[in-house]
Amino acid sequence: MLATIALVTPSSAALADPAPGADVSVGLAGNYPARANDSGNFSVTWTSEGSEDVTGVTRLTVDLPPGLTTSGALMYSTPYDYTFTETVSPDGRHLEAVYTGTIVPGRSHFMKVQVRSGAQTPSGTITATVANAGDADPADNVASYTYGGSSEPPAVPGEPVVTGVDTTTGPGTGGTTVRITGYGLDSGLVLFGDDPARTSCTSTACTAVAPGGTGSVPLDVLTPGGAVEAGHFAYTGPGPVPPPAPAVTRLSTQSGPAAGGTSVNVFGTYLAHGTVRFGGRPAAHTSCGPEFCGAVAPAGTGTVDVTVETGGGTSPAAAPARYTYTTSAGISG
Repeated sequence: MLATIALVTPSSAALADPAPGADVSVGLAGNYPARANDSGNFSVTWTSEGSEDVTGVTRLTVDLPPGLTTSGALMYSTPYDYTFTETVSPDGRHLEAVYTGTIVPGRSHFMKVQVRSGAQTPSGTITATVANAGDADPADNVASYTYGGSSEPPAVPGEPVVTGVDTTTGPGTGGTTVRITGYGLDSGLVLFGDDPARTSCTSTACTAVAPGGTGSVPLDVLTPGGAVEAGHFAYTGPGPVPPPAPAVTRLSTQSGPAAGGTSVNVFGTYLAHGTVRFGGRPAAHTSCGPEFCGAVAPAGTGTVDVTVETGGGTSPAAAPARYTYTTSAGISG
């Protein structure tokens, strides 16, 4: 027997009007196991609620009560203009996921969490969190479902505070363990620049393993209660081997008005975390997965090359990646 539950989100007051800036919310809905040996799944949905894009790394966590375990999550959202990874704790009760991409206002993504009951009668609370460095409103960053209990929204998470960092330098190849102390660090993720680290956090400390990098980068802790700067981390020596150079193989459309605003899907290889440009001008709402970018053409004139820039370089100009503005109106700026 499965318990079917409607969408559970934070207070409706927090979601009544679009918040200024970027705002991401989280919700839960699905079929929860109701007795021993039941299997089911529920959706964790994150939505851009504000007036600006939610960009970069979005972190999600799911915690299950005793007696429930998960084997992982499946990401169903299309198009594939993002990257997504997830890990599950050894006991199967804690899931962490990292989504990297752009969510425009009103757009949602969701993952299906597979869950199984080992308890005769499951009890306790399932909790999901979301976090993004640009998030303007933490009031909608936690959602929960309580077996046989109230569906009142959970408390707003407190703002994180950092009081110390034990290591601020390491080799460019990565691998340095950094310990950050403070409070309010629950469900945290440490970012080295724009890159997420392998992280383990309690309420008072985070331990992170630095990814590879070069130069001096901001060191931040991202939590459902907000993001906090922990200083900078300086990479020494050569950096990691760069990824392969991107290549664009085709566009969904190769023309549009000079005023811009045309949605263009960019197909190719090694596009993950890329920036799309039309004749050197950055596109709006860019979001790139490994083989697909979504973008909105800026204003322009004539025929221009559409390129994608990543850590591996810039895609070469090619006929399938040319875009023609169809009117002669000029551009400003």
